Amino acid sequence: MSKKIVVVGMGYVGIPAAALLADVDGYNVVGIQRRSKRSGWKIDWLNEGKNPIGGDEPGLPELIKKVVKKGTFKVTDDFSECKDADVILIDVQTPTNEKGIPYYESLKEVSHKIGQLMPKDVLIVIESTVAPGTTKYIVKPILEEESGMSIGDDFSLAFSYERVMVGRLIHNITKLPRIIGGIDERSTKRAMEIYKNIVDAPLHPTDSLIAEVSKVVENTYRDVNIAFANEVALMCESLGIDVYKVRELVNTLPNDPSNPAANPVRNMHFPGAGVGGHCLPKDPWLFKYGVDTYGKFKVEPNVIIKSRHLNMYMPEHTVNLLEDGLKQAGKDLKEAKIAVLGVAFLENSDDTRNTPTKPFYEIAKKNGANPVLHDPYVRDFEYPFTSDFDEVIKDADAIVILAKHKEYLNLDLTEIKKKMKTPVIIDGRNAYNKEECEKLGFIYRGVGKPY
Repeated sequence: MSKKIVVVGMGYVGIPAAALLADVDGYNVVGIQRRSKRSGWKIDWLNEGKNPIGGDEPGLPELIKKVVKKGTFKVTDDFSECKDADVILIDVQTPTNEKGIPYYESLKEVSHKIGQLMPKDVLIVIESTVAPGTTKYIVKPILEEESGMSIGDDFSLAFSYERVMVGRLIHNITKLPRIIGGIDERSTKRAMEIYKNIVDAPLHPTDSLIAEVSKVVENTYRDVNIAFANEVALMCESLGIDVYKVRELVNTLPNDPSNPAANPVRNMHFPGAGVGGHCLPKDPWLFKYGVDTYGKFKVEPNVIIKSRHLNMYMPEHTVNLLEDGLKQAGKDLKEAKIAVLGVAFLENSDDTRNTPTKPFYEIAKKNGANPVLHDPYVRDFEYPFTSDFDEVIKDADAIVILAKHKEYLNLDLTEIKKKMKTPVIIDGRNAYNKEECEKLGFIYRGVGKPY
């Protein structure tokens, strides 16, 4: 007997999850996507078997084409598809506002619609990252009130997050262990029955609150470690030494002293011009919000929040490096044309969510500069950008590298210098060798580099 799965939200999580499930024998998958001006085009693209996610995504274009041709995957904007669903996955965005408060409008709207339409005994799984307590205290009451049904007796609810990374979507969903937290034991078991068909790794059953905390802690851990690397980078700049040489030496300490080739026990992260993506910039705030709202007593997460603030500062520091480099060249930041390479937050992707390029652009613009954005992958951004590299470089007073796209790694700097007005390079991603750039006549500044 076939099973119908509805996936609400065709984004970086929903698309690969839907495609993988549609490739399971006996599963028919319907994706639901809002037909908005910004994202509605995805419906037609996916129904034509085309992958709307830009950049390098190994296996995803072929898989989408396969399941559409097979007839087990289609996309619509019609929520009535939920009426006869066996399983409904929720994969909508859950951003935070400037104060770190979760913006749950999409999650609540979708929960209301599902609650009005869902059949008895359906399994609903939240895959969107949420603050601890959201499944139990926000989604569950909405579903029960709208449907008139009760958790356990009439339907099941779980939280199970994806460990996706742009550029490794299919790999991470299928090859990394999966955490599955049900609102009750039956919900957990039912969700595990679904995920075992697409995850070739251990499944870890738990409850929804522990699963929610695990998700935000994973990304908070990384954010804190990146902040540590960024703070070390700033200190190395002050001392006039290269943080990357320090990092290389720190990471030589092996786990097993008797085996120097073993994985390092130290794993200092990479510093850079800022932290982006859907999860890292918001998950520390979600963690704090969950504790503030549902915790038994007040906790002030000083290390976590100060780390977040430090990472938020790095685009401003990159502007400071830019201003200093231009000053050495006898050029003022005001009215200077700045070629900004990279709008996406991550190399070789089109993902602009919380990209550090946005605050960099805003700060540079506020200080009187003329930043011109370039990206070979991005389709849509709130500020003007172009894919015409020559247009960006021509008469530029500085190049600022904010994403380590492969297209930027083998540039002919000699030719680029001829097209520029002022030969300044600001390297926010350790994309270039300082000595080589200076040998070609560039003024070089880099995060964590001496000058």
